[in-house]
Amino acid sequence: MPLLYLRRYPLAILVAVAIVMLSLLPIPDIKLAEDVPLADKWTHMVMYGVLTLAIWIDYKRSHQRRNAWRLIVFAFLAPIAMGGVLELMQTHLTTCRSGEVLDFVANTIGVVLGSVVGSLIRVPLSTSQCSSRRHRRQLVL
Repeated sequence: MPLLYLRRYPLAILVAVAIVMLSLLPIPDIKLAEDVPLADKWTHMVMYGVLTLAIWIDYKRSHQRRNAWRLIVFAFLAPIAMGGVLELMQTHLTTCRSGEVLDFVANTIGVVLGSVVGSLIRVPLSTSQCSSRRHRRQLVL
């Protein structure tokens, strides 16, 4: 079962792992970030927007039909929950990071934007999906 998810959602898993690592490991101060107002919040919004978009792309690439409930749970609620859990982990489990409510709000805005973009883009099915459809069509004919 885990291999199935790795095969169907490789981009989303890669982005999620990167976000977990970036959220829990110490990050050096970057002087450029001091010049940009709310740079930390923009970073959160972009990270979670990219995560949500990656989930949508992987889902559309590996499924012929959309299941609205799966998309609501896995491409909307799960990234929001992940952001909340990581903010709590930063507060209670690390000494080098601090969780903030505004970070969670930025994460949620990123998820909403990623969901809007993800629902609008068209992604071709993977070659294995296309070949299995052709194979089924040949069997029917």
